[in-house]
Amino acid sequence: MSIRPILTAPDPRLREVSKPVDKVDDELRALMDDMLDTMYDAPGIGLAAIQIGVPKRVIVMDLAGEDEKPAPCYFVNPEILDPSDDTNLHEEGCLSVPEFFDAVERPSRCRVKYLDYDGKEQVLDAEGLLATCIQHEMDHLEGVLFIDHLSRLKRDRILKKLKKEQRFAKAS
Repeated sequence: MSIRPILTAPDPRLREVSKPVDKVDDELRALMDDMLDTMYDAPGIGLAAIQIGVPKRVIVMDLAGEDEKPAPCYFVNPEILDPSDDTNLHEEGCLSVPEFFDAVERPSRCRVKYLDYDGKEQVLDAEGLLATCIQHEMDHLEGVLFIDHLSRLKRDRILKKLKKEQRFAKAS
């Protein structure tokens, strides 16, 4: 297991649509283990494979609090079913858009069909933070960032600041 570099906006690879996974095998489990280590190290609560440059439909998450036992979740080829009509506003952040947070409106509940760490099909009813997080991470699989849900002005300001920080970091 290893910690991998996380891509940050405006890296064009973050805009790639991820490909479905054919099977859950040891190689994919090793990827998920690396993703989890990377997410914990960042620290974050969710990570899509594309965020480490791997365009596969794979997500890892752990919503356990600091004082709670880790509770990692693995989602391979996730699909959202039955999103609710009612919505919630949650402040979101992203490891690929570091240090920026803003409120995003999403369905408050959804059902998710996916393959787990062992390749078994699962269905999960999600609400609250879990529903928000899974939708946020699934956006990554489609090449969408949370800032795409913001106004054009906010999104452009954030991207401009990120580009400036990246130029400054390269010059240092």
